[in-house]
Order: sequence, then structure tokens, then C-alpha cells
Amino acid sequence: MIQNVLFALIATIITWLFTLFGALTTMFFKKSNSRFLYIVMSFSAGIMIASSIWSLLCPAIELTNGVYVIISMLVGTVLLYYAETKITKFRNLQRAIKRTDKELLMMIISITIHNIPEGLAVGLAFGSIVNASREGLISAIALTIGIAIQNFPEGAAISLPLMSSGLSKKKSFFIGQASALVEPVFGVIGALAVTISKMLIPYCFGFAAGCMIFVVIEDLIPQAIDNGKKAIVSFSFITGFSVMMLLDVML
Repeated sequence: MIQNVLFALIATIITWLFTLFGALTTMFFKKSNSRFLYIVMSFSAGIMIASSIWSLLCPAIELTNGVYVIISMLVGTVLLYYAETKITKFRNLQRAIKRTDKELLMMIISITIHNIPEGLAVGLAFGSIVNASREGLISAIALTIGIAIQNFPEGAAISLPLMSSGLSKKKSFFIGQASALVEPVFGVIGALAVTISKMLIPYCFGFAAGCMIFVVIEDLIPQAIDNGKKAIVSFSFITGFSVMMLLDVML
């Protein structure tokens, strides 16, 4: 249904806007705060894991054999790993952002890459709504809210370190918000895919969940632990997980 695709586009534009709002923090702060960054990164990781479980994997298992969901999840994990490995090999990407060290560049790339499954997940959620199902709509809205919440700190996690590295506030803001522009694109792709064939819904859900879980384990948690205390990272993760689970239960 065209309506589902339109809803997916609107929802992913909203999630991108929250990244933009996070990037706007460059206008109010002079330098990045490492404690703030690792807390919000682990908080975001909690939201992503909860979203993967409650909004993607559980509905997918209800629709088809769990084995197929596991396979599609593994496919998503492997493909994202392959994409991330290939992208990081392009040295000319480093020339696009002056005065930025390799570690910061990798953070920008990883956050941009993990916005792909986020946009895809929201698009799939709205695209899979059948006959204006209230339950499906509420689940899609909960997923959108959860991803929007964790997109705010992600915008800051890119923009503030860029500004600290020497880039102007405007350039830091532009790069920060641009990292989430892939979300509306893949939101529409996801919605179109499951709208064309409802049979793809559980497999696409598993695929998106695998991508999101991989990003958390490969990028967010290691970076958070490297820059902060494990106890604070753990509590931030659990808080993010609880917030997303609460949203799913309440809505």
C-alpha cells in the first residue's frame, strides 16, 4: 500500500530530524564530553537491542519458522560485516574530512552504516501493517520513537568530536546530520519490499535485526567501554533497553 510507504517515509524523516537536533549541540558546546558520548552510545545500544528483540525478532518468529528467522538474521550480520570491511578500506574517504584522525573517521562510518538497518527496520515495520492493523501501527510507532530517541545522542556523538578536532561548527553540524540521511532512503526501500510481497516480512525483520545487533556488538559497545567505565556503560545499556521495552509495552 502506498499509504504504508508514505508513513515509512514520514517516520524515517522524523528519526533523521532527531539526529539533526543532536548535531545542533555543536551550537551550544565548545568541545565534546567523552563521558557524555560513551553514556549515550551505550544507552543507544540498549535501545537497538531491545528494538531488535521486541519489534523485529518476536514478530518475525510469530509469522514463520524460527529457523528461517535465524538464517535471515545471520545473513544480515554477514552482509553488514562485509560492507563495513570493504568501506573502511577506501583510504580516500579520509580526505573528505580534514583534520580528522582515523578513529574518528571510523566512528562516523560505523554510525552512518548502522543508520541503514535502523531506517530499514522502521520501513519494514510500517510496510508490514496489514489492513490498518492497530497492533501493527502501534508497534511501528514504538520502534520509530525508540530509534528517534537514540538518534539524538548519535548526532552529538559525531558532531562534537568533529568540532573538537578543528572543524567549524557549521561543518560539524552538517556532517553529523548527514550521517542519518540514509534512513529515509532505506525506510522507503524496506516499506516497498514488504508491500510488494508480504511473504518477505519475517525474513526482512530477521535481516534488519541481525544488522542492528551486529552494529551494537561490533561498534557501539566496544567504543563505549574503551572510553568509559564498564559499570556506567552497563547501567546506561540497561536503561536504554528498559526505555525501549517500556515503550513497546505501554504502546
